Amino acid sequence: MSLEPKDEHDHKGWMQERDLTPVETTYLTVLMWLDKRLRIVDYLEILEDLYYKVNMQMPKSHTEQYNLDNKFWYWYPLYALGSFSTIAYVVAAISGALLGFYYSPATTGDPSTAYNSITFIMTELRFGFFLRSLHRWSAQVMVAAVFLHMLRVYFTGAYKEPRELNWIIGIVLISLTMVFGYTGYLLPWDQLAFWAGQIGVEMSLSIPLAGEWVAQLLFGGFTLSQSTLQRMYILHVFFLPFITTALIAIHIGIVWMQGIAEPH
Repeated sequence: MSLEPKDEHDHKGWMQERDLTPVETTYLTVLMWLDKRLRIVDYLEILEDLYYKVNMQMPKSHTEQYNLDNKFWYWYPLYALGSFSTIAYVVAAISGALLGFYYSPATTGDPSTAYNSITFIMTELRFGFFLRSLHRWSAQVMVAAVFLHMLRVYFTGAYKEPRELNWIIGIVLISLTMVFGYTGYLLPWDQLAFWAGQIGVEMSLSIPLAGEWVAQLLFGGFTLSQSTLQRMYILHVFFLPFITTALIAIHIGIVWMQGIAEPH
């Protein structure tokens, strides 16, 4: 279906008859313009119909199933940890993108170019100290929030049928969060980063059969070098964000369809 009236010459009179406010008039004018060219109303109705059909097939939560008036669990603080970790991820992503304008992943020089870029951000760049601190603390808050969120889901039994798939996605997300933290830890290329990287190489080499292959792939060899920093930078800035963002969107979408699982 399309918006009425069909004749665009009648739009003005049709709106005046309904005594619409200027905001409503502007909204309807834009919607009619888009609908005439893109059939936007038809597709919105399809999405709405699909939404209700999907919701009808999804299992109801405890309070919905028994028509309980007490929605206490929806406001319980531990049930906000998922949203809290998502907000921390968004803050870390935005602050990290801004830091990327000034960071250089290079090991040349003594001290290295990477370390010098961090020093510049912390000491000379306006609001640089605040920006890096915001990125660091939001990342740490995200790790803590995700860990506590997984504990809450486990101890309240929210991983059980029909939410097993989302539990598996959550396990993948907390694993990616750990990799996020490790790759970001190496980027300053200071003493802490160097020895953390060396530990990573040794752990990779300890893997049976595939150890040397894993060390070559992730660290560019058996000792730390420019290849190591380049790989950590690519993982941290390009590879992990796209995968993590996609999985978070799927994770939230499943929660939105299934509803919040209260403790049983």
